[in-house]
Amino acid sequence: MSKMRAFIPAKILQSKIENLQMAGHSHSANIAIRKGAVDKKRGALFGKLSRAIIVAAQHGGSDPTSNLKLRYAIDKARQNSMPRDNIERAIKKGAGENEGENYAELVYEGYGAGGVAVLCDVLTDNRNRTAGEIRKIFEVHGGNLGSTGCVGWMFERKGLFLVPVQNVNEDQVMEVALDAGAEDVRPSGKYFEVICDPTKFDAVQAALQEHKVPAEVAELTRIPANNVEISDLETSTRILKLTNALEDNEDVQSVTANYNIPDDILEAASAQL
Repeated sequence: MSKMRAFIPAKILQSKIENLQMAGHSHSANIAIRKGAVDKKRGALFGKLSRAIIVAAQHGGSDPTSNLKLRYAIDKARQNSMPRDNIERAIKKGAGENEGENYAELVYEGYGAGGVAVLCDVLTDNRNRTAGEIRKIFEVHGGNLGSTGCVGWMFERKGLFLVPVQNVNEDQVMEVALDAGAEDVRPSGKYFEVICDPTKFDAVQAALQEHKVPAEVAELTRIPANNVEISDLETSTRILKLTNALEDNEDVQSVTANYNIPDDILEAASAQL
Protein backbone atom coordinates (compact mmCIF):
# COMPACT_ATOMS: atom_id res chain seq x y z
CA MET A 1 0.00 0.00 0.00
CA SER A 2 1.51 3.29 -1.02
CA LYS A 3 1.03 6.46 0.95
CA MET A 4 1.76 10.12 0.45
CA ARG A 5 1.78 13.30 2.48
CA ALA A 6 -1.56 14.92 3.18
CA PHE A 7 -1.28 18.59 4.02
CA ILE A 8 -4.40 20.26 2.59
CA PRO A 9 -7.50 18.04 2.36
CA ALA A 10 -9.82 18.76 -0.57
CA LYS A 11 -13.57 18.87 -0.09
CA ILE A 12 -14.22 17.61 -3.58
CA LEU A 13 -12.26 14.35 -3.44
CA GLN A 14 -15.32 12.22 -4.11
CA SER A 15 -15.99 13.88 -7.47
CA LYS A 16 -12.41 13.62 -8.73
CA ILE A 17 -11.10 10.43 -7.17
CA GLU A 18 -10.44 8.98 -10.60
CA ASN A 19 -7.63 11.50 -10.96
CA LEU A 20 -5.74 10.05 -8.03
CA GLN A 21 -3.54 7.80 -10.12
CA MET A 22 -0.68 9.09 -8.02
CA ALA A 23 -0.25 7.37 -4.68
CA GLY A 24 -2.35 8.41 -1.72
CA HIS A 25 -3.82 11.63 -0.48
CA SER A 26 -0.84 13.91 -0.88
CA HIS A 27 -0.39 17.64 -0.70
CA SER A 28 0.02 17.79 -4.46
CA ALA A 29 -2.97 15.52 -4.99
CA ASN A 30 -5.13 17.68 -2.77
CA ILE A 31 -4.23 20.90 -4.55
CA ALA A 32 -4.49 19.43 -8.05
CA ILE A 33 -7.87 17.87 -7.31
CA ARG A 34 -9.13 21.09 -5.77
CA LYS A 35 -8.11 23.02 -8.87
CA GLY A 36 -9.81 20.53 -11.15
CA ALA A 37 -13.23 20.79 -9.53
CA VAL A 38 -13.61 24.36 -8.27
CA ASP A 39 -16.06 25.19 -11.05
CA LYS A 40 -18.77 23.43 -9.06
CA LYS A 41 -18.61 26.10 -6.38
CA ARG A 42 -17.14 28.97 -8.35
CA GLY A 43 -19.25 31.63 -6.65
CA ALA A 44 -18.21 30.55 -3.17
CA LEU A 45 -14.58 30.35 -4.25
CA PHE A 46 -14.64 33.86 -5.71
CA GLY A 47 -16.09 35.12 -2.44
CA LYS A 48 -13.17 33.65 -0.49
CA LEU A 49 -10.61 34.97 -2.98
CA SER A 50 -12.18 38.44 -2.80
CA ARG A 51 -11.88 38.45 0.97
CA ALA A 52 -8.19 37.62 0.75
CA ILE A 53 -7.62 40.50 -1.68
CA ILE A 54 -9.64 42.92 0.45
CA VAL A 55 -7.69 42.11 3.61
CA ALA A 56 -4.33 42.30 1.83
CA ALA A 57 -5.20 45.73 0.40
CA GLN A 58 -6.47 46.94 3.78
CA HIS A 59 -3.19 46.06 5.46
CA GLY A 60 -0.65 46.96 2.80
CA GLY A 61 -2.25 49.26 0.23
CA SER A 62 -3.53 48.74 -3.29
CA ASP A 63 -0.19 48.47 -5.14
CA PRO A 64 0.76 44.80 -5.65
CA THR A 65 4.34 45.72 -6.56
CA SER A 66 4.97 46.91 -2.99
CA ASN A 67 2.36 44.76 -1.24
CA LEU A 68 3.50 41.13 -1.56
CA LYS A 69 0.50 39.77 0.27
CA LEU A 70 -1.80 41.48 -2.21
CA ARG A 71 0.21 40.19 -5.15
CA TYR A 72 -0.06 36.61 -3.89
CA ALA A 73 -3.81 37.03 -3.39
CA ILE A 74 -4.24 38.44 -6.91
CA ASP A 75 -2.09 35.66 -8.42
CA LYS A 76 -4.21 33.03 -6.70
CA ALA A 77 -7.39 34.69 -7.93
CA ARG A 78 -6.07 34.72 -11.49
CA GLN A 79 -5.02 31.06 -11.26
CA ASN A 80 -8.64 30.28 -10.45
CA SER A 81 -9.97 32.35 -13.39
CA MET A 82 -11.50 35.08 -11.26
CA PRO A 83 -12.68 37.93 -13.57
CA ARG A 84 -10.56 41.07 -13.64
CA ASP A 85 -13.53 43.24 -12.60
CA ASN A 86 -13.98 41.16 -9.44
CA ILE A 87 -10.31 41.51 -8.60
CA GLU A 88 -10.27 45.27 -9.13
CA ARG A 89 -13.47 45.71 -7.13
CA ALA A 90 -11.97 43.79 -4.21
CA ILE A 91 -8.78 45.88 -4.30
CA LYS A 92 -10.80 49.10 -4.20
CA LYS A 93 -12.85 47.84 -1.26
CA GLY A 94 -9.74 46.95 0.67
CA ALA A 95 -8.05 50.25 -0.10
CA GLY A 96 -11.11 52.18 1.02
CA GLU A 97 -12.01 53.57 -2.39
CA ASN A 98 -15.39 51.90 -2.05
CA GLU A 99 -17.24 51.06 1.13
CA GLY A 100 -15.84 47.70 2.20
CA GLU A 101 -16.06 45.06 4.86
CA ASN A 102 -13.73 44.75 7.82
CA TYR A 103 -12.40 41.21 8.11
CA ALA A 104 -10.35 39.74 10.90
CA GLU A 105 -7.63 37.20 10.11
CA LEU A 106 -7.83 34.24 12.46
CA VAL A 107 -6.39 30.75 12.76
CA TYR A 108 -8.46 28.04 14.42
CA GLU A 109 -6.60 24.97 15.65
CA GLY A 110 -7.84 21.59 16.75
CA TYR A 111 -7.78 17.84 16.43
CA GLY A 112 -9.67 15.44 14.21
CA ALA A 113 -10.20 11.71 14.51
CA GLY A 114 -7.05 9.71 15.16
CA GLY A 115 -5.31 12.69 16.74
CA VAL A 116 -4.81 14.46 13.40
CA ALA A 117 -3.82 18.11 13.79
CA VAL A 118 -6.04 20.56 11.87
CA LEU A 119 -5.49 24.25 11.10
CA CYS A 120 -8.12 26.57 9.61
CA ASP A 121 -7.14 29.94 8.16
CA VAL A 122 -10.18 32.21 8.46
CA LEU A 123 -11.28 35.66 7.32
CA THR A 124 -14.42 36.78 9.12
CA ASP A 125 -16.46 39.88 9.87
CA ASN A 126 -18.09 38.20 12.89
CA ARG A 127 -15.73 36.38 15.24
CA ASN A 128 -18.44 35.04 17.53
CA ARG A 129 -20.46 33.55 14.69
CA THR A 130 -17.45 31.94 13.06
CA ALA A 131 -16.07 30.53 16.32
CA GLY A 132 -19.40 28.88 17.05
CA GLU A 133 -19.68 27.43 13.56
CA ILE A 134 -16.12 26.07 13.55
CA ARG A 135 -16.51 24.54 17.02
CA LYS A 136 -19.74 22.85 15.98
CA ILE A 137 -18.15 21.38 12.83
CA PHE A 138 -15.32 19.87 14.89
CA GLU A 139 -17.77 18.39 17.39
CA VAL A 140 -20.15 16.93 14.79
CA HIS A 141 -17.29 15.14 13.03
CA GLY A 142 -15.58 13.69 16.07
CA GLY A 143 -12.94 16.35 16.58
CA ASN A 144 -12.18 19.05 19.11
CA LEU A 145 -11.47 22.75 18.64
CA GLY A 146 -8.34 23.57 20.65
CA SER A 147 -6.71 26.66 22.04
CA THR A 148 -4.45 28.99 20.09
CA GLY A 149 -1.09 27.39 19.49
CA CYS A 150 -2.11 23.84 20.30
CA VAL A 151 -1.10 22.48 16.87
CA GLY A 152 0.28 25.48 15.00
CA TRP A 153 3.81 24.65 16.09
CA MET A 154 3.64 21.46 14.03
CA PHE A 155 3.45 23.37 10.72
CA GLU A 156 5.80 25.62 8.78
CA ARG A 157 4.84 28.27 6.26
CA LYS A 158 6.40 27.43 2.90
CA GLY A 159 6.20 28.26 -0.77
CA LEU A 160 5.05 25.35 -2.92
CA PHE A 161 5.15 24.79 -6.69
CA LEU A 162 3.69 21.73 -8.42
CA VAL A 163 5.38 20.96 -11.74
CA PRO A 164 3.76 18.20 -13.87
CA VAL A 165 6.30 15.42 -14.45
CA GLN A 166 5.33 14.95 -18.09
CA ASN A 167 6.58 18.43 -18.98
CA VAL A 168 10.13 18.33 -17.56
CA ASN A 169 12.77 16.01 -16.15
CA GLU A 170 13.82 16.01 -12.51
CA ASP A 171 17.36 17.24 -13.16
CA GLN A 172 16.05 20.30 -14.97
CA VAL A 173 13.61 21.18 -12.20
CA MET A 174 16.24 20.68 -9.51
CA GLU A 175 18.86 22.78 -11.25
CA VAL A 176 16.53 25.72 -11.87
CA ALA A 177 14.75 25.64 -8.52
CA LEU A 178 17.74 25.02 -6.26
CA ASP A 179 19.82 27.68 -8.00
CA ALA A 180 16.97 30.13 -7.30
CA GLY A 181 16.94 29.30 -3.60
CA ALA A 182 14.46 26.43 -3.25
CA GLU A 183 14.99 24.13 -0.26
CA ASP A 184 13.84 20.88 -1.81
CA VAL A 185 12.58 19.26 -5.01
CA ARG A 186 10.91 15.87 -4.72
CA PRO A 187 8.77 13.64 -6.92
CA SER A 188 5.16 13.20 -5.81
CA GLY A 189 3.14 11.09 -8.21
CA LYS A 190 2.29 13.16 -11.26
CA TYR A 191 4.19 16.19 -9.93
CA PHE A 192 7.52 17.46 -8.75
CA GLU A 193 7.04 19.38 -5.51
CA VAL A 194 9.29 22.42 -5.26
CA ILE A 195 9.45 23.76 -1.70
CA CYS A 196 11.00 27.03 -0.62
CA ASP A 197 11.11 29.56 2.18
CA PRO A 198 8.35 32.18 1.72
CA THR A 199 11.00 34.88 1.25
CA LYS A 200 12.31 32.97 -1.80
CA PHE A 201 8.89 32.47 -3.39
CA ASP A 202 9.21 35.28 -5.94
CA ALA A 203 12.75 34.29 -6.94
CA VAL A 204 11.84 30.64 -7.45
CA GLN A 205 8.70 31.53 -9.38
CA ALA A 206 10.61 33.91 -11.64
CA ALA A 207 13.30 31.29 -12.30
CA LEU A 208 10.76 28.62 -13.20
CA GLN A 209 9.02 31.00 -15.58
CA GLU A 210 12.29 32.19 -17.14
CA HIS A 211 13.36 28.61 -17.90
CA LYS A 212 9.87 27.65 -19.08
CA VAL A 213 9.30 25.15 -16.28
CA PRO A 214 5.49 25.17 -15.98
CA ALA A 215 4.06 25.14 -12.45
CA GLU A 216 0.44 24.07 -12.30
CA VAL A 217 0.18 25.40 -8.75
CA ALA A 218 2.21 28.14 -7.06
CA GLU A 219 1.18 29.16 -3.56
CA LEU A 220 2.17 29.82 0.02
CA THR A 221 0.96 27.01 2.24
CA ARG A 222 1.64 25.16 5.49
CA ILE A 223 3.67 21.96 5.66
CA PRO A 224 3.71 19.72 8.75
CA ALA A 225 6.91 18.48 10.32
CA ASN A 226 5.35 15.06 10.94
CA ASN A 227 2.30 13.15 9.75
CA VAL A 228 -0.16 10.81 11.46
CA GLU A 229 -0.52 7.45 9.73
CA ILE A 230 -4.20 6.54 9.24
CA SER A 231 -4.91 3.02 8.00
CA ASP A 232 -8.55 2.27 8.88
CA LEU A 233 -11.64 3.23 6.91
CA GLU A 234 -13.72 4.64 9.76
CA THR A 235 -11.09 7.11 10.93
CA SER A 236 -10.22 8.13 7.38
CA THR A 237 -13.86 8.83 6.56
CA ARG A 238 -14.32 10.94 9.70
CA ILE A 239 -11.22 12.98 8.87
CA LEU A 240 -12.33 13.65 5.30
CA LYS A 241 -15.83 14.61 6.43
CA LEU A 242 -14.38 17.02 9.00
CA THR A 243 -12.02 18.74 6.57
CA ASN A 244 -14.67 18.92 3.84
CA ALA A 245 -17.17 20.50 6.23
CA LEU A 246 -14.61 23.05 7.39
CA GLU A 247 -13.71 24.01 3.83
CA ASP A 248 -17.40 24.41 3.01
CA ASN A 249 -17.69 27.17 5.61
CA GLU A 250 -17.74 30.53 3.85
CA ASP A 251 -15.29 32.11 6.32
CA VAL A 252 -12.62 29.42 5.96
CA GLN A 253 -9.88 30.26 3.48
CA SER A 254 -7.92 27.03 3.78
CA VAL A 255 -7.66 23.87 5.86
CA THR A 256 -4.40 22.06 6.63
CA ALA A 257 -4.02 18.67 8.31
CA ASN A 258 -1.15 16.28 8.98
CA TYR A 259 -2.16 12.77 7.97
CA ASN A 260 -1.28 10.02 5.52
CA ILE A 261 -3.95 7.71 4.08
CA PRO A 262 -3.15 4.68 1.88
CA ASP A 263 -4.60 4.62 -1.63
CA ASP A 264 -7.18 1.90 -1.10
CA ILE A 265 -8.47 3.36 2.16
CA LEU A 266 -8.60 6.82 0.61
CA GLU A 267 -10.71 5.63 -2.27
CA ALA A 268 -13.12 3.74 -0.02
CA ALA A 269 -13.44 6.67 2.39
CA SER A 270 -14.03 9.14 -0.43
CA ALA A 271 -16.84 6.97 -1.77
CA GLN A 272 -18.69 7.46 1.51
CA LEU A 273 -18.64 11.27 1.43
